[in-house]
Amino acid sequence: MPNLCRRRKSCRLCASVKMTQVLELCPTPPANAFVSKKFLSQSQPVFPLKLFFCESCSHVQLVDIVNPELLFKNYVYVSGTSPVFISHFHDYAETIIKSYVSNPEGQLVLDIGSNDGTLLKEFKKYGMRVLGVDPAQEISVKACNEGVETLNAFFTRKLAHQIRVDYGAAKVVTANNVFAHSDELIDITNGIHDLLAPDGVFVFEVSYLADVFQGTLFDTIYHEHLAYHSVKPLQHFFKKHGLEMIAAKRVKTHGGSLRGIVQLANGPREIDASIGAFIKEEADLGLHKASTLHSFGVRIGEIKEELRCVLKSLKEEGKTIGGFGAPAKATTLMHHFDIGPDIIDFIVDDSQLKQGLYSPGMHIPIIGSSAIYKKKPDVMLILAWNFSKSIMKDHREYLRRGGTFVVPLPKVEIFKL
Repeated sequence: MPNLCRRRKSCRLCASVKMTQVLELCPTPPANAFVSKKFLSQSQPVFPLKLFFCESCSHVQLVDIVNPELLFKNYVYVSGTSPVFISHFHDYAETIIKSYVSNPEGQLVLDIGSNDGTLLKEFKKYGMRVLGVDPAQEISVKACNEGVETLNAFFTRKLAHQIRVDYGAAKVVTANNVFAHSDELIDITNGIHDLLAPDGVFVFEVSYLADVFQGTLFDTIYHEHLAYHSVKPLQHFFKKHGLEMIAAKRVKTHGGSLRGIVQLANGPREIDASIGAFIKEEADLGLHKASTLHSFGVRIGEIKEELRCVLKSLKEEGKTIGGFGAPAKATTLMHHFDIGPDIIDFIVDDSQLKQGLYSPGMHIPIIGSSAIYKKKPDVMLILAWNFSKSIMKDHREYLRRGGTFVVPLPKVEIFKL
């Protein structure tokens, strides 16, 4: 199939060609490429998942780039279905306004990859003007219908110029789990630079390489996530494009993420001590060396053997197994660990956009979460493991009825009453 995937030969942050492969995972379809029943007979294309380390700036990234139209135009992930993320975005908006926006009334906040507008709704409560930009067609319409104006497009420097003309400069620009999604980070960053007010801030959250490495969170590696960010390469990248990273913080989302605060170069705020502290910790972990990341694959293999042993033993005992949650990360985990329909009978998920469809590649049916009380599986493997605590809390009745939860990451754990 032409134009579905291409390979870049240089680092997307510094353009160096000194790139070293540090990890190869099993090729997969796009992580959110769920299929309807009528297409089950058609094989889905799979694409490489190879992680590369830049020897010049130490940025870690995928170099095989799946066409973003294929990945994002018919997106099925929505933030608003997760109570955990609704709470997270409430606290997020409150923190940013208290720290960086002295007079929010009427100020513009733009969210890149705004999804269903869950975050922007929180900023709107403070009287800010909100604007989303998102390429997913149905989700953009949904956000607009719920009062969050959303441009159905990919964010580019050209679009940023038009937004500045139509809406004015932005006091806050946000990008949550999308600043790692694009191969065009330079164009996006230049657009953010051009759009920010003189005292504005760019706030982003991305999966943090230190958390991925320390927690063996390999399933966060999939085709949407082209970049696996750390502070040192980002600091140099922003400086090169007229911006400066002034603060960094670790947050709990997605098993461990990095929140970065960025302003225009020589902006009104001082660079705080967190930047230096992050860079030192990354060095101490060895994340600035390719050799450290080579050991990552060994640990992944150990967890694979342990989890497959647990699941195989359960199947040999005649146990029925379902999956809980159909996040993008489940595609990587299930393919690399070879967990298919021979092990999992069905997957439950609260997203109505996914219900009635079948999982990417493995073609396991996705149904509503109430089904666990009708189908009564003996075991539920929590594929959305970063929400495992809230899932088990919400479904204590399943445990009371004799059910068992298995959590695959960051370590294999079994929970039952």
